[in-house]
Amino acid sequence: MIWVRSALFNVVFFAWTTAAALLAVPVLAMPQRAMIAYSRTWSRSVLLLLRLICGLGYRVVGRERVPEGGVIIASKHQSAWDTIVFFAVFGAPVYILKRELLAIPFFGWCLLRSGMIPVDRKGKAAAMRSVIARAADALAQGRKIVIFPQGTRVPPGDKRPYQPGAVGLYTQLKVAVVPVALDSGRFWARRSFLKRPGTITLEFLEPIPPGLPRAAAHRLIEERIEAASDRLLRQ
Repeated sequence: MIWVRSALFNVVFFAWTTAAALLAVPVLAMPQRAMIAYSRTWSRSVLLLLRLICGLGYRVVGRERVPEGGVIIASKHQSAWDTIVFFAVFGAPVYILKRELLAIPFFGWCLLRSGMIPVDRKGKAAAMRSVIARAADALAQGRKIVIFPQGTRVPPGDKRPYQPGAVGLYTQLKVAVVPVALDSGRFWARRSFLKRPGTITLEFLEPIPPGLPRAAAHRLIEERIEAASDRLLRQ
């Protein structure tokens, strides 16, 4: 039954996403807030499809810990689900994402129009300066910056190094960073066809206030995310 549900979801998901990208063409000419609203609707529709077809829902813990206005959301990354959910939670987040996604026709245009920040992972210092400038503009609008500190999806229980991007934003932009733990990989694994029924937990942890030394902030981000994510896996 899981195979059947997963296959049905994949068919519906790709058909709907393709149609949504094509239907978004007129929205590209509208103000940015229209594209953000359109993206939020798409995100919520995908989460609804997951629940209805696959029996996969989610719960949010600790939302009250997230400060109002612009902050950095540094999240564990285990699944494609993580790239969808923050639009449903915050409404107008800005994802830091790999530049290659912008090359996807229609879909990439929507990402750029809604304010997502591409990063050239080979660009080094120049690329980081561009990301910081764009992130500063987004924070000034009160939007939340979502970044995955490990830079890639990591299977539950695996340990991978944390990259300097999140703490670089933290030190340069001088705003709080909210670590986020989750267990999405238990239900929708990296590069897996199957979507297992259950309830994903998305947990916002205690914010790290601005002003800490770079090394201390980096250590706290990693320690809090890893400890909470391991706890979720044990539950």
